Amino acid sequence: MKTYRLEFTQLIDTDIKTAWNFFSSPLNLEKITPDDMSFDVTSPYTNETKMYAGMIITYKVSPLFGIKLNWMTEIKHVKENEYFVDEQRFGPFALWHHQHHFKPTENGILMTDILYYAIPFGIIGTMANRCMVAKKIEHIFSHRREAILSYFSK
Repeated sequence: MKTYRLEFTQLIDTDIKTAWNFFSSPLNLEKITPDDMSFDVTSPYTNETKMYAGMIITYKVSPLFGIKLNWMTEIKHVKENEYFVDEQRFGPFALWHHQHHFKPTENGILMTDILYYAIPFGIIGTMANRCMVAKKIEHIFSHRREAILSYFSK
C-alpha cells in the first residue's frame, strides 16, 4: 500500500488566540469544507466544544459520486496554540494522519497542514488516487484556503 504525503501552508491575518479558537472547534470544519462534500459533523458537540487528545469526532461526508459515508476521526495530540493531530479511526482511507501546525509570525499565523494518507485496494487504490482522489484532496484544500481567507478577512 502506497502512502502519500501532502503539505499545505497558508498565512492567516489574525492572532494565535483567534486562529486556535476557530480551528479547535470541530464544528468549524463544516465552514471550510466544499459544499459538494455534503460534510456534516454528527458528534453531539456545540460551538463551545474545544478539542482535546482522545476526542472522537464523527461525520457524514460524500467525497465521491455523492455517496454518503460515515467517517470517524480521533484527535491524537494537542498542544494548545501550536498543533493538533487527527487520525481516521473509520472511513474511506486505509490511513489518514493529518497534522495542523500554527506558528505566529509578524504578519499573522502561518498554518501548515501535513497530511499522510493511503488508499485501500492495492493497485486499484493507486489508480484511483491518480485518477480522482489526489485531485479531490487538492480541491478540498484549495477550497479551504479560500474559505479561511474569506472568514478571517471579515
